[in-house]
Amino acid sequence: MIRRRHLLAGLSLLPAGAARARVPTTKPLEVSAPRSGRLRPLGGLEVDTSAWGFGGFSALHLSPELMLTSVSDRGRWWRAPLRLEGGRLAGLGEASFGPFRDGAGAPIGQGISADAESLARLPDGDWLVGMERRHRILRYRDLAGPSQPFDLPPGLEAAPRNGGLEALTVLSDRRLLAIAEDLDGGPPGSRAAWLGTLQGRRVDWRRTAYRPESGRDPTDAAGLPEGGALVLERRFTLFGGFSGRLAYVPAAALAGSALLEGETWMDMPPDAPSENWEGVAATRHEGRTLVALITDDNQNPFQRTLLLLYAVV
Repeated sequence: MIRRRHLLAGLSLLPAGAARARVPTTKPLEVSAPRSGRLRPLGGLEVDTSAWGFGGFSALHLSPELMLTSVSDRGRWWRAPLRLEGGRLAGLGEASFGPFRDGAGAPIGQGISADAESLARLPDGDWLVGMERRHRILRYRDLAGPSQPFDLPPGLEAAPRNGGLEALTVLSDRRLLAIAEDLDGGPPGSRAAWLGTLQGRRVDWRRTAYRPESGRDPTDAAGLPEGGALVLERRFTLFGGFSGRLAYVPAAALAGSALLEGETWMDMPPDAPSENWEGVAATRHEGRTLVALITDDNQNPFQRTLLLLYAVV
């Protein structure tokens, strides 16, 4: 969630309990080809979130069956299938949503305990949800069910309340990649990052660092099926508004111990609209690698929830 209080105007209380909503209302969004030539646009949507009463999507996951899953910084999860026509994004199917729950199965509410900012799915199907403000990772067998604790990367507890775990993903080699939004990584301009090796129900974290483009903050990450990872970055200034970057980190860099940095695959704008880009996901579907991006509207009437879909060239 962006660290600007004035962007949080218009927040409203949300109903507790899981529910199903009608098929989301969407409008087609024109999408151009990024200048890098690494992504081919498959369409975009502007999503009306009023059907379920909340937005604020802060992370993204896309399954090979094209089920889109996101988390809201208001303590909610949300899922809807992508609809493709002729291989291009045509809309969304029926959405389901509900509150995150604690270990006893009670909704965690909407206070400092509910700021979900990162999402990953483990090889065994369990979900990991990274929380800011009260830094922790919750593990869910079912997003609608109770949570279990998960090993936190060492040192993350020192992050600012609103600068914690923004990026969390599973790489193609089954390791975890985690990146903090605002925790010094050591080298100039870098942010604390970790690579985690799963050991049963535990994880062995190794500290590293990720350096975003100057002036930007990491907001999400996605492991690519063929190796490597994408890291989404964002900048916000009072007079310049939002801008973003999608960076590619090669698999060889993730296998070593050097500082992690990325090659630009997208600049937003001009490659995509100026908005608060906070979620990225990747999957393999019918012989091609798909990449999806989503914005966090901060539940502000002057912002939009945008969803873009690309194929890796």
